[in-house]
Amino acid sequence: MDRIDTVTELPFRVGFTGHGGHIRIDPLPPSSSQQSLPDFILPPAFVRETPESIKKFVEDKYLLPRLDPDEFSAEKAGRQWEFDWFDQAKIQLEPTMPRSFVVPAWELPFRRSSDLEKWEPASVQVDVSELMVESDSSIGVRISGPPKDFVKGSLNNRPFRPGGLDDSQSVERTFPDSASNGEWVQEVLNGGPAQVIPPSFKQGMDLGELKGHPRSWNVHEDQRRPNTTSQSTLSVQFDDLFKRAWEEDVMELPISGDASELEIEVIEAESPKSIHSEAENKSDLPDGPRDSESSVIDQILSTGSGGLSKDLDDSSDAGQQQSKEAKVWAVTGGSDGIADHFNDLVPDMALDFPFELDAFQKEAIYYLEKGESVFVAAHTSAGKTVVAEYAFALASKHCTRAVYTAPIKTISNQKYRDFCEKFDVGLLTGDVSIRPEASCLIMTTEILRSMLYRGADIIRDIEWVIFDEVHYVNDVDRGVVWEEVIIMLPRHINFVLLSATVPNTIEFADWIGRTKQKQIRVTGTTKRPVPLEHCLFYSGELYKICENEKFIFQGLKAAKDAHKKKTMSKVGGGSGSYPSLPSSHDGARSQNPNSFMRGKPNKQTGPQNPGNFVGAGRGNQGYGSGGNNNWGSRVSEKSVWLSLINKLSKLSLLPVVIFCFSKNRCDKSADNLRETDLTSRAEKSEIRIFCDKAFSRLKGSDRDLPQIVRVQGLLHRGIGVHHAGLLPIVKEVVEMLFCRGVIKVLYSTETFAMGVNAPARTVVFDTVRKFDGKEFRQLLPGEYTQMAGRAGRRGLDKIGTVLLMCRDEIPDESDLQHVITHSATRLESQFRLTYIMIMHLLRVEELKVEDMLKRSFAEFHAQKKLPEQQQLLMRKLAQPTRSIECIMGEPAIEEYFEWYLEAEMYGNQITETIMMQPSVSQAFLQPGRMVVVKSQSGQDHLLGVILKAPSSTNKQYIVMVLTPSLPLTLQSSDAAQEKTIAGLQILKPKSKRGIDDDYYSSATARKGSGAVKIKLPHRGNASGANYEVREIDTKEFLSICNVKIKVDQVGLLEDDSSAAYSKTVQNILDKKVNGNKYPPALDPVKDLKLKDMDLVEAYYKWNNLLQKMSQSKCHNCVKLEEHIKIARDIKKHKQEVNDLKFQMSDEALQQMPDFQGRIDVLKEIGCIDNELVVQIKGRVACEMNSGEELICTECLFENQLDDLEPEEAVALMSAFVFQQRNASEPSLTLRLLQAKERLYDTAVKLGELQAYFKIQIEPQEYARENLKFGLVEVVYEWAKGTPFADICDLTDIPEGLIVRTIVRLDETCREFRNAAAIMGNSALYKKMEVASNLIKRDIVFAASLYITGL
Repeated sequence: MDRIDTVTELPFRVGFTGHGGHIRIDPLPPSSSQQSLPDFILPPAFVRETPESIKKFVEDKYLLPRLDPDEFSAEKAGRQWEFDWFDQAKIQLEPTMPRSFVVPAWELPFRRSSDLEKWEPASVQVDVSELMVESDSSIGVRISGPPKDFVKGSLNNRPFRPGGLDDSQSVERTFPDSASNGEWVQEVLNGGPAQVIPPSFKQGMDLGELKGHPRSWNVHEDQRRPNTTSQSTLSVQFDDLFKRAWEEDVMELPISGDASELEIEVIEAESPKSIHSEAENKSDLPDGPRDSESSVIDQILSTGSGGLSKDLDDSSDAGQQQSKEAKVWAVTGGSDGIADHFNDLVPDMALDFPFELDAFQKEAIYYLEKGESVFVAAHTSAGKTVVAEYAFALASKHCTRAVYTAPIKTISNQKYRDFCEKFDVGLLTGDVSIRPEASCLIMTTEILRSMLYRGADIIRDIEWVIFDEVHYVNDVDRGVVWEEVIIMLPRHINFVLLSATVPNTIEFADWIGRTKQKQIRVTGTTKRPVPLEHCLFYSGELYKICENEKFIFQGLKAAKDAHKKKTMSKVGGGSGSYPSLPSSHDGARSQNPNSFMRGKPNKQTGPQNPGNFVGAGRGNQGYGSGGNNNWGSRVSEKSVWLSLINKLSKLSLLPVVIFCFSKNRCDKSADNLRETDLTSRAEKSEIRIFCDKAFSRLKGSDRDLPQIVRVQGLLHRGIGVHHAGLLPIVKEVVEMLFCRGVIKVLYSTETFAMGVNAPARTVVFDTVRKFDGKEFRQLLPGEYTQMAGRAGRRGLDKIGTVLLMCRDEIPDESDLQHVITHSATRLESQFRLTYIMIMHLLRVEELKVEDMLKRSFAEFHAQKKLPEQQQLLMRKLAQPTRSIECIMGEPAIEEYFEWYLEAEMYGNQITETIMMQPSVSQAFLQPGRMVVVKSQSGQDHLLGVILKAPSSTNKQYIVMVLTPSLPLTLQSSDAAQEKTIAGLQILKPKSKRGIDDDYYSSATARKGSGAVKIKLPHRGNASGANYEVREIDTKEFLSICNVKIKVDQVGLLEDDSSAAYSKTVQNILDKKVNGNKYPPALDPVKDLKLKDMDLVEAYYKWNNLLQKMSQSKCHNCVKLEEHIKIARDIKKHKQEVNDLKFQMSDEALQQMPDFQGRIDVLKEIGCIDNELVVQIKGRVACEMNSGEELICTECLFENQLDDLEPEEAVALMSAFVFQQRNASEPSLTLRLLQAKERLYDTAVKLGELQAYFKIQIEPQEYARENLKFGLVEVVYEWAKGTPFADICDLTDIPEGLIVRTIVRLDETCREFRNAAAIMGNSALYKKMEVASNLIKRDIVFAASLYITGL
């Protein structure tokens, strides 16, 4: 197109451009001369058509499927549409799978009806859904649900099969045994009738008469193959034969003449080691020598856990079973060389890092690339998040999904902000759902558990689940959720576990690997990225007590010397550092922790006591709250903090995090620094601008809340406060400003160490004691390590400093060593049964409640011993049992032995009852009474005589018993004493001897003192028998004999007369009459005059049994003792077998009694029926996650919310989610009071029902724990539209807890709304919608700064 000049200043040209022939106008610069060549060449308006272009146009337009470019644009990626894809399809779909099909059922020949000329198998109908329980895959062929349930699932969905379940469970469900056992094949080979009629058909093919053919099955091992195992299985199953034949296409059997022979080679599976060696031998052939670096890489690759196992033949089931039993699930070591050759092993990384990775990070990434699960244990700030990031990158690379779970919502929000810069991230928490279609999802563990139970279809896409802060499994309340999730995850999902250093990392990883049947690679480091030094801060000075994990005793001694010097100066009248400390300061230690609180507590203190600290922080205890604080104590506290801050500032140890274990303590300590200013002008400006932006999203009245104004004043001076009582937006402002480095001093509770990744230069412990909700106790080493790990910023500080505040005294050395250098707390199972877990599992046919219990970490060690117990049981069962040959011709020894055991039981019961009644036994247990004493072996009890009854000096009976032959060591110990007694007997003159003393030297002529002058126990030998004098408790008496003898107490206990011992021994032996070992015992009824009904009944049963035994032929048998011994051995063997079977059964599980009780409760209230099928009431209970499920369900089914307005209903529901124990009593309306009492009575009734079924619950305590009405009035006013500032004045609960409760209450409203839909209660459904809208407003539901940004 030629140039067109309209005016001199604006020339342009017009032309057609593009395939559509659009007009294009291009302005041109002014030019006086025309160029010879055009500056651009216009394309033709239409492309010349060719046969190829026409064919391509037809294919693109009509033959190839194409999505709507507007609906499926890049901006709408990941969106879900509410329409049926199959309705939009223009092609003919394949027929759907039938719901059921029919299979034949084989019966044993002798069970078939004889009336039939020709037997035909019956037909069994099998549901297709049962075949969808796959053995090789956990995904299944279940049809996806509606898009709205894609992420969170539905109770109508069937959960995916958990990984790690035995494959046998699914195989047994595939076909009936009668249809898959192969017996029909054997029958055909034997000449039996063939199955010619297909299942459910009336007629079939006519094959004529079939004849049986001779056949032989020769089973042997192939001698050509090397044996790799010591055991081989030489059994043949028909199923295995035909399965192998079909898999190998068709195997023709050679038939020659009248005989056919099938040779079956049973070849043992090769071990991975042999395969590897064979591969090495092949590779070593003419390729030449390899360089050392390549050989190292090949060795690393060859020792991988997953590579060789996948190459093994799947048909070697026996070998796989053996390898499974011997497999090590938690794999450590074998990582040498990975870090050195990392770039060669992982040449194409899914994510590049701008820094050099540590060795443990390289190892973890290498295993992730191989598709293995990893457990990374390292200290805080060591770089565990790198492994999580790489798992996200792999999921993005593989077009799968990864899930990051965190125990605390704050961590989830912070990780969402951190990961948003690198990945496609979504966030799912209780109150927030952002981009759930993203490939990388961050969610709380409770959300993931709900998705698993509800069978969310998104589970199909997940490749990695990242568990951060795994040591949180020790949490009493929420640790069970982690175990549930680990057990419920399907097989195709891999694990990335991140944890602080714990002693039993291998044990926990072994449990996960054994439970999920997959190896877990354990890696990590015990090296801190920034080393720590631990110091005591006392009287303005620092005393180093630990460095490089080694305790420094000189530093502790120097601190104690300073304390002693200061104490001496105070006693001498000198002026110490705290001259105004009053005398009542120390007296506060013994006061009640809450004794200083009078009336309604101060608003900002909360219900917790700030000052009851003992040990290192006892000086704080005089520091109360409110306006009654002692002035001297306040001055003392202020001086301590000022001294600390000044010291840290001089040593350049700021910023600092000061951990105080009380919300009130944090607030009061920060208020002590009102005159301290730690920020520069630039920092003040940055803080002011940041706070203005953050709080600008609040309404005008909310911006002026006292807490916000107060915290802003602290922040401007570089001082921050962080605890659960703060508003969420305030906490986030504090966290972000601290990460920016403008906050120099931060007072915080221990949640800061768990929930925020914000290290500091220094960490200070206000005390080493804390209140854990039940009592004041020392910090655990794991808690101390977690908080101390915030000291030291990687890349900024060479060393991190940890200080322990000391005020009135120095902690003990043992306490300091325990908390600083002791190993962290072990991972312990907190698994417990809940009703909602039971009802969810009753819906899952693949996983029973017993399976969940067996797979819990609590039962890990018991389940780990099962293979050993199975082998022991097989050995026990294989042992030959001894038989009893009765010479009387009547083998009734078994019956006699049962009588014998029962009589022994009743005899022991009678004896124990007598001995437990002092008024009865003491009258007969006098000196001279013969008794039978229990022996340690339980057999051959000892006969003796009482020498002395208990007195003020001796609390036990002194008894002389006849003992078996003594060992040489015991005899030699008393050799000298025996020698003097036996060889130096001094006889009295005969004129001075009494009649009974002709042959004994006696000292009875004088009166004894009553004292025991011999050393007990006293052993010796007299009259050919060994004896022992010792002290005996009443419980050691087996029976009281009906005879007494005379005893010489003086000669026996004071003079140690051998003659007295000989005479006493002879008297005891003389009382053995009729060859019996012991004299008869006292009759409980006739002699002891006992009248207890149970005892008398046991006595008569005992006598009847003795009568039966005396009438039996076995009673006088010469081999009775031998036969009794054999019968006892047989019974012991049976008992051991039964005990082993019990230990291997479900009944031996620790929580099995609790499970049975909870099942009975669910049956009683109608959640399940007698067949354990979940009813509609149970489905409603499954929706209740935020409150106690039974109370919530009963509240709904009793229609307790029907007569309440939405504001009143949501206020009453706050009792389900509010968690503060101590709160001021709310002022309620009459209708709310009645509703409160009604709900409380329902909870008490449920508690009584559970106690009736033997569940360890106290009804009143159960109601108080699960229903806390402290915020009913606050929520009621909030729902009515009252400003937040006004509702805060109605209670002493901190603002942060109010917001947290109302946010959780919104989730409860959603649960009640879903439950109303299940019940069909439309009125309640609408009421819950209205209630949810009433509370969702203003500062309570302000968006997180981590999510929206600034």
